[in-house]
Amino acid sequence: MTTMHDTSGLAEQTPWGDESGTAPPRRTDAPWIVDLTDPSSPASLHGIVGGSVALRRMLRLVKTVATTDAAILIRGETGTGKELIASLIHTLSPRRSRPFIKFNCTATPAGLLESELFGHERGAFTGAIARRIGRFELAHGGTLFLDEIGDLPLDLQPKLLRVLEEQEFERVGTAHTIRSDVRIVAATNRPLEELVETNAFRADLYYRLNVFPIDLPPLRERPEDIPLLVRHFVAQHARSLGRRVESIPPDVMERLVRHPWPGNIRELRHAVHRAVILSRGASLQLPPMDDGMRKPRTPAPPAESFDGAMRAHILEALREAHGVVAGPFGAAARLGLKRSTLMSKMVKLGIASGHVTGARAQRPVTSSVPSIAP
Repeated sequence: MTTMHDTSGLAEQTPWGDESGTAPPRRTDAPWIVDLTDPSSPASLHGIVGGSVALRRMLRLVKTVATTDAAILIRGETGTGKELIASLIHTLSPRRSRPFIKFNCTATPAGLLESELFGHERGAFTGAIARRIGRFELAHGGTLFLDEIGDLPLDLQPKLLRVLEEQEFERVGTAHTIRSDVRIVAATNRPLEELVETNAFRADLYYRLNVFPIDLPPLRERPEDIPLLVRHFVAQHARSLGRRVESIPPDVMERLVRHPWPGNIRELRHAVHRAVILSRGASLQLPPMDDGMRKPRTPAPPAESFDGAMRAHILEALREAHGVVAGPFGAAARLGLKRSTLMSKMVKLGIASGHVTGARAQRPVTSSVPSIAP
């Protein structure tokens, strides 16, 4: 999903470029089927490119809920265009003439999140040299888009819940209550249900945000939209780079359509950008791409337990002390422990003289190996 531009000048040497396949046919029950010849549709104006069944189904849900004030939770993988959908919801709502404020819950240090959302008074904390208006005040009467809501710190979630429930809050550093008339649209690429189960996200806040969920389809579930997106991105990047790319070879388009695109539309856009940069001549040349299958990594050894690490450390000290526990050069002194403490730990960890002797057999020394003696 991206800003629409005219791409009619881009031809293809493949069935993908056939005029009958350039855009999906219009249907009376599917408004906003994105057509490159129809730049006036709301979805097109917000840069939503495509006409697949999955995309049309999602847009119908958007149209249904946009005219209400219900809280919306947009769920989707990274790169699927959650911010574009949030912007479209605002444009189609009765609040369209009021502000649309965006806030990313991961882009601000945790200590400043409360101030960024709710504002603060002068002197509220060190560095607060002037009053600050928070996002909720800036969005009054409009829409507040909370991106990556799953990363909101647990200690800040009750205050957000209160704003949603009671439509009021206080700036940091004051007890003055401010009324809030804000429509919340949240987005996440994390499974909030699992976060709720692990107590990393409040269940009451989750249910309050999840009044009307909208799931964005990943690009692999709408492959018929890829040719439209590719032509659009090629035209866009060629124009910005001052290049002239007039055709897309059949094998290039086939590779792009078959690629799994784990990064979704964002990854596709960057791949096309790279291809336009590297292309020489009027035909698009596609550099090698990752096939989407990661090479198997050598599994890391399992993390050693605390007792295991302690046991190895004591054995090493005993080897260096030739099995002697006490005395100025014994293992206890090397470990900074009392003799009785070390003996107690050895009993607990099952360390006996045989262990030290066996370990030393792998690291021979010139002196004889005495048994462990206090």
